[in-house]
Parts: sequence; C-alpha cells; structure tokens
Amino acid sequence: MSDHKSFLDLGVKPWIIRQCQEIGVKIPTPIQCNCIPAILNGKDCIGAAKTGSGKTLAFALPILQKLSEDPYGIFALILTPTRELAYQIADQFAVIGKAINLKHTVIVGGMDMMTQGQELTKKPHIVVSTPGRLADHIESCKTFTLKTIKFLVMDEADRLLGGDFDEQLKIIFTDLPKKKQSLFFSATITDALEKLKGVTGNEVHIWQSTDEVLTVDKLTQHYVLSPYDARDAYLVQAIRTFRSQDEEGNIVIFTDTCKNCQLISITLNEVGFENVALHAMVAQKQRLASLAMFKSNLVKILIATDVASRGLDIPDVKLVINHTIPDVPKEYIHRVGRTARAGRYGLAISIITPEDVEKIYAIEELIGTKLTEYKVSDKEVGEIFTQVTVTKREAAIKLDEKDFFEKRMINKRKKWILEGKDPDEEEEKFFNKFKQIKKSVKYFP
Repeated sequence: MSDHKSFLDLGVKPWIIRQCQEIGVKIPTPIQCNCIPAILNGKDCIGAAKTGSGKTLAFALPILQKLSEDPYGIFALILTPTRELAYQIADQFAVIGKAINLKHTVIVGGMDMMTQGQELTKKPHIVVSTPGRLADHIESCKTFTLKTIKFLVMDEADRLLGGDFDEQLKIIFTDLPKKKQSLFFSATITDALEKLKGVTGNEVHIWQSTDEVLTVDKLTQHYVLSPYDARDAYLVQAIRTFRSQDEEGNIVIFTDTCKNCQLISITLNEVGFENVALHAMVAQKQRLASLAMFKSNLVKILIATDVASRGLDIPDVKLVINHTIPDVPKEYIHRVGRTARAGRYGLAISIITPEDVEKIYAIEELIGTKLTEYKVSDKEVGEIFTQVTVTKREAAIKLDEKDFFEKRMINKRKKWILEGKDPDEEEEKFFNKFKQIKKSVKYFP
C-alpha cells in the first residue's frame, strides 16, 4: 500500500480526523497507512516499526471508530509492559475519544486496588493495563469481566511475550473471549511475534518497516571508552562536554539497576546537574511527577532504568546516554529511540568499558551502523575522578538501604506468589545465597 495517503483514504471517519488535527496529526505515518485499513476490515495485525513512528494511533484510531459504531464497555483491552507507557496510551485514547465521551481506566501497580476495582465495575470502554496488576484483579475481584472485549492489543509485544509476563498472561487469557481481534505492535519483530502468525484464529495482516537501519537517520551514535572504575567520571564529563555545546537540551541517562539509578541521580545532583530518577522502586505517583517535570522542561536530565526505554513519548530529547550497555541488543534500539523523534536530530552516547566491547559489536551488527568515538578530555576526567567517586560513595551512605531493600523484597515475594512458590522458602534461599556472596568478597557495599 502506498504511504502517500490521507486518513480519509484509509477509511477513517471525519470526526476522528478532526480530533487528530487538533493535536497536530494531519498526515498518517507508514505504519498507520499499512495497518489501519486492515484493522478496520477485521483482521488481526502484527505491526513493527521504529520507535516514534505512530504505532499507538495505528491501533487507537480503528478501535475508537469501531467503538463509536457499537459503544459498550469493556470494549478493548490494551496491555503494555510499563506503567508510564500505560498512562501515555490512555492519554492518546482520551484525546481522540473526547468527541464520543470515551470512558477509560488505567490499571497498574503502585495505585490503590480498591479504587481500580470500582473503576472496572463501571465498565469503561477502554482498559489500559500492565499484566501483573490486571492478573491480580482477575484473581481477586469478580465484579467485572473481559469476556465481551472486541479488541486485545499488546503494545511493545516483544517485551510482553519475552517470558517475564508468562504467568500473568496465562491468567488474563483465560478470561478473554475466543472471538476477538488481536493486535500486536512493537519496534522489532522477534521469534515470539513470528510464532503468533499460526496461533491467532483470524486472518493476520503483517507489516514491518523495511528500513535496514533500525535507528533513525538523524541520530548520531557515539561511544566513550572508559576504564571500568571510571565509568561515573566519564558520564559526568560527557554531560559537561555536551553542555558546553548545548546548555538547554534535555538528556536521558539509562543504567542497569534501580539502586544504580538512584545513586547516579543523587551523585549528579550533588555535582550540580539537577535531575529526576525513574525506576521501579520509586512510588508510582512520584514516577508520574518526575516524568511530568521532565516533559515540561522544569528539569533537564532524567535518569532511568529500562522502565523508560519503551514507547514513552518524551518530546525533544537531545541526548541519550547509556551509562551501562544493555545485554540484549534490541534494548539499545528502544533506549536511543527516546531521541531523534518526529524528524528532529539527536545524539546517543554509550559509555563502554573493555568488558562491553562484544555487546557493542552485537549492537552495531543489529543496527547496521558503526558507532564513532565521542571526544571527551581524559585530563579533565582525571581531575574530577576523585570528586565523583567520593560523591557516589557518600550517596550510597545517604541512600536508606534498609527501606530500599525492603521494597525490593516485597516485590520479590509478590512475584514468587504469582509463580506459585512458597514466598518464605524462596526468601530463605535468597538470603542464604546473599550470605554466600558476601563471604566470597572482601568488600560488599
């Protein structure tokens, strides 16, 4: 299908086109051109395209059009791997669906279950949810049903089907009707998505962006080579170097763990780079507040784990820094996709140690692009190394390790319960392993 189409050519109703124009969406993107007609014609759909390509509206517009023809609740279920992405998707549905008095709800962890249960009882048209919290409601609350849904959407489907959510998805799928349209969207098609072709009962429309380079053309991708113990100092110097050229550009920094994310946030605040942190150990209301501060340019730096790498529409990010390199190359694509959006230019810098070289080779092979060196002053790194190292150690002391660890253990116990394991036995195994590790090293932070 030609991508030179209007929304009217795709079969989209005029009222939806007017709503799109109000938010500045006038011309459909390639994934919208290729998927909307198929969805309107009742086909299941698997769609894959670069991040920032308009995937959400590719499924939201046809769902809202079908809803307007036969309005009832619960009409569609949208599953997504992260809480922030759930709220973002719900916002887009709300804006377009305003004309038909759309009722929607967001069901995610970190919020009051009683309130959410009441919302589900009211039968909203659209339910946007993360798998864990929805599975909790299905098992504990019998005041709603998903048996009447017309559409099931899995956004960032490769992540949802990657194994981490298998138990929760089994619970959810037992509560879904056999007859429904299933829509799967992602930035990348994986083996899990390939297998879906033969599983779904309906005719399946499959569309994947044909771009060989999976990261956008206007994204400049660099690396900074660092000794392992100087990674934080090189991070600070990379920010300083960028700030010497761009004083106002928004920066997103990705790291590996919740603890590291919090420590880097405290450290950067101490050395003069105001920032907010976004990770799973932060309360949900605080996560939304931090994201709102960053989106509104009140704070220019966001430190995050991969909870922020998927699908979040964060406008005008100038620089993405990988403080640690992801183990899975495709996660790199999702991370750097936070910049160079909507035709803008962007910059990505990955701080690599000798241990990361093989990971970088795998990433370069996947994206079809060689990363080039980003020049920072080794002399200036040497001058700030002690300050940054001491500041991070002090941050570790300031971090209330007890509370932080307790929150982590609560989440672990919940996961063990969902997996059908005895949480007391698993906790004992965990602490025994913890003690063995502690004995095996001279210093344990």
